[in-house]
Amino acid sequence: MFIAQELRKKSIAEYLLYMWQVEDIIRAYGCSLTQIRREYINRFDYTDEQKDEMADWYGNLVRMMNQEGCREGGHLQINRIVLQQLIELNAQLLGSTKFPFYSAEYYKVLPYIVELRNRGSNKDENEIETCFNALYGTMLLRLQKKDITPETQHAISEITTFIGMLADYYHQDKKEPLEF
Repeated sequence: MFIAQELRKKSIAEYLLYMWQVEDIIRAYGCSLTQIRREYINRFDYTDEQKDEMADWYGNLVRMMNQEGCREGGHLQINRIVLQQLIELNAQLLGSTKFPFYSAEYYKVLPYIVELRNRGSNKDENEIETCFNALYGTMLLRLQKKDITPETQHAISEITTFIGMLADYYHQDKKEPLEF
């Protein structure tokens, strides 16, 4: 919860990836708040009050996952909305002549996106979702200490730069709407 709040202010991309990880953590504990509290939250060196706040936050997420039917997979509506906002912003940035560096970065990573999408199961997913799936998948591989090929590392590095630019524009647009 505390990390999510900070990431949302700092980097919407990191926030979204973190929230996907939280969804997976909840699933790993069988969507059981009791188990999450006992085996996950209690591992942290927080005050009892902070642990209660975390338990409330996780409890709300568990409830939403149950209500939205994403106990087994998929993403919460709150996370899908953030992704949709990024997809829409990407389209606006690409549709404008005022953001040539962004467009250049997009076309630089587009071959990687096309290749990733062709390898994946959902050939119709949006480019931004493909990027986030690639970043999240790579993050999971690193957490599992699995090898990542140099080619994949290069592609992920380029995608990270591109998504970082998109996240920066997202935050700029939230502070003061961008002129397209």
